[in-house]
Amino acid sequence: MSVPAMSLHGMMADPFAWDEELLSRYDIHGQQYASYPEPASFQEDIGEVDYQKALAKSNDSGRPLSLYIHLPFCRKACYYCSRNRVVTKATRLTEPYLSRLDREMVLIRSHLDTRREVSQLHWGGGTPTFFSLDQMSDLIDRLDARFGLSSARGRDYAIDIDPREADVFTLRHLQALGFNRLSLGVQDLDPKVQRAINRVQPRILTEALLDEADRLGFRSLNLDLIYGLPFQTRDTFSVTLEQVIAMAPARLSLLHYDPMSQRASQQRFRHEDLPGPEEKLAILKTSITMLTNAGYVHIGMGRFARPSDSLVKAQHQGTLRRNIQGYSSHEHCDLVGLGVSAISQLDGLYTQNHTKLSAYEAALDASHLPTARGLRHTFDDRVRHHAIERLLCDMQLDLNQLEENFGIDAQRYLADALARLETLARDGLLTWHGRRLVATPIGRLLIHHLAMAFDAHPPQRPT
Repeated sequence: MSVPAMSLHGMMADPFAWDEELLSRYDIHGQQYASYPEPASFQEDIGEVDYQKALAKSNDSGRPLSLYIHLPFCRKACYYCSRNRVVTKATRLTEPYLSRLDREMVLIRSHLDTRREVSQLHWGGGTPTFFSLDQMSDLIDRLDARFGLSSARGRDYAIDIDPREADVFTLRHLQALGFNRLSLGVQDLDPKVQRAINRVQPRILTEALLDEADRLGFRSLNLDLIYGLPFQTRDTFSVTLEQVIAMAPARLSLLHYDPMSQRASQQRFRHEDLPGPEEKLAILKTSITMLTNAGYVHIGMGRFARPSDSLVKAQHQGTLRRNIQGYSSHEHCDLVGLGVSAISQLDGLYTQNHTKLSAYEAALDASHLPTARGLRHTFDDRVRHHAIERLLCDMQLDLNQLEENFGIDAQRYLADALARLETLARDGLLTWHGRRLVATPIGRLLIHHLAMAFDAHPPQRPT
């Protein structure tokens, strides 16, 4: 265990030591570290053969599998979105895509021991519910035939839902297919904001799905919110949060809109319509206050959950993990990504499929895995990945444990990172308890800065 059960609960009980000047001076938004190094560091000299070897070698570990399926199609463009998606009303595109997904499964299966349990499954996009119910059944059948899906109670089978593309019959169908977790995109319930971002989604749609999901017994429901969008203020977003809190989802993601994205659709936003830095900080402070008062625990990186949720329990026990899908309470799994732009992680190797649909299709039509680029973990990457993951999950890092895990002198090996931490310590973002680094309450809001101190790959942002 990385964290004693009591210590983290005590740390998380007080979310505030709000310092406006400090938060304004530091960029409160930064690297997400869903992977380390991040995809911007992936290289094109990693390809299909490397991935095949990693798949075969991973069988020796016997670790369970996590499958991520990227379903990229959306009927309408949400103007804030920076995901890899294909905006179309042409449902005829879905059948060829499913066929190519199946071809990718067949090619992967020939290198993988499919007796390993698939303990995690995640359908993302895009809008997975763009596909018909029959097509979703077909995809589950193909996944089961190729990999053998799990019926274990402890499995995490999740799907992203667009309430505009789903109804109560969709949820009943998804439950029958084996899904037990749902994530619903909401972003904001204010009609003016919804019109500005091209996502008109009446509150009743979300409420109806949440009520039905609760009745059906889905294990966990997550709602995604975004702040920093056009016309948002601390007052309007408070109204949205009041309504969301009344819906009582088990988990909430409070994400920040990044205007640095190069998506052409986001150029529709006028600068004067976006909340300024001071207003965004006020929205964030108000949100954390309201969610904390409502009983939610701030896990970190804008993720909140009720105290009974598995993520909070894992954080208290020091077993929380962070991977491509975000925070996870499951043990380490080998991740196999399927679909355009999907990322895989196994046996010290990251790989990513082609991000353009045409290139993805062409590779599979030629009976090749669509691996476009990747990165092989060095020993240094593994050390720094461990440090970053434990900071993001535990809000602290034990140098003694790191030395034990990797057989290094942490003080000497990570001298560069520890030197960078000195400034953060002087600014009150962390304290040292012997050889254990602990984030302060304000440091937990800026935890990515502590993680960045250990990052040997400079962050890359679009200019």
